[in-house]
Amino acid sequence: MNDYLVKALAFDGQIRAYAVRTTETVGEAQKKHHTWPTASATLGRSMSAAVMMGAMLKGEEKLTVKIEGGGPIGAILVDSNAKGEVRGYVTNPQTHFDLNEQGKLDVRRAVGTDGTLTVVKDIGMRDHFTGQVPIVSGELGEDFTYYFVTSEQTPASVGVGVLVNPDNSILAAGGFILQLMPGTDDEVITEIENRLGKIPPVSKLIQDGLTPEELLQELLGKDNVKILERLPVAFTCTCSKERFANAIVSLGAEEIQDMIDTDGKAEAQCHFCNEFYRYTKEELEELKQAAK
Repeated sequence: MNDYLVKALAFDGQIRAYAVRTTETVGEAQKKHHTWPTASATLGRSMSAAVMMGAMLKGEEKLTVKIEGGGPIGAILVDSNAKGEVRGYVTNPQTHFDLNEQGKLDVRRAVGTDGTLTVVKDIGMRDHFTGQVPIVSGELGEDFTYYFVTSEQTPASVGVGVLVNPDNSILAAGGFILQLMPGTDDEVITEIENRLGKIPPVSKLIQDGLTPEELLQELLGKDNVKILERLPVAFTCTCSKERFANAIVSLGAEEIQDMIDTDGKAEAQCHFCNEFYRYTKEELEELKQAAK
C-alpha cells in the first residue's frame, strides 16, 4: 500500500484540506537513521506535516522545516517539495522515553518547548521566504497549527501522528491539514470543531485502514468533501557523489591538497539519508585541478 496525499476542498470551497498516509515514508526514514520510538514519532510527525506543506507549492518550489525546541532530540530538519518528495533527520535518533500520561510516545519531552519552528520556502526568487514561530506545545501538530495562524495568517488545524511497532518499525503514520478560507461560515467552523473533538487520533485511523480520502471524509463529512488531486509520497534524497564533489571543489585547492597529504582520501556522509561517498587520492587530485 503505497503512501500518497490528497488535496481537497470542502463545504463549497470554504475549507482547503490535505491528508496524507506516510507509513512507508516514515518507515524508510526509521531504517536509514535507526531511530528509536520517540524519535521515530517526532521525525514522522515533522515529515508528515512538511510533505503536506510541500504539496501547497508549485513546480520546482521547495521548503525546509527546522524545529529547535531545546529538547534532547536536538534539531529536526525536513525538506519537501511540490512533488511529494520528502527527507528528514533528527540530531539524536536514539532518543526514547517512557510513554506520557496519555499513554502516547512523549514527543513533547523529546522536542522541548523552548525554541522555534522555522519554515524556509524556496519559490524561485532571489530571496527565500522565511517564517518563524516559537514552539508552543512540542507535540508538533499544535506547533504547525500556530505557524499557519501566526506566520501565514491562515486559520488552520494540523493533526499528525505515528504509531511504532515493538520491533521499532513503523505501524502507521500520516496526518491532515485543514485551512479556513476567508469568510468561512461560523456554522461550518463549529461543525468542524465538533468533529475534531470526537475523532480518534489520526495515526489510529490510518492503522484502522482509512485512506487519505476517507480520513478527510471522517473529519469533514462524506458529502462535504471534493477531492481535487492525488500525489504519491516517498522518502527521496537529492544527494549524490557529484554534489559532494562540487562541495569539495568549493573548499579550494589548498584544502584539497591537505586532504591528500593527511589521509590520501576523503569521505562524506549525507545527514538526510546516511549514504557515504568516498573519494580516492586520484579523484581528489582531479577535484584539486577543478578547484584551481
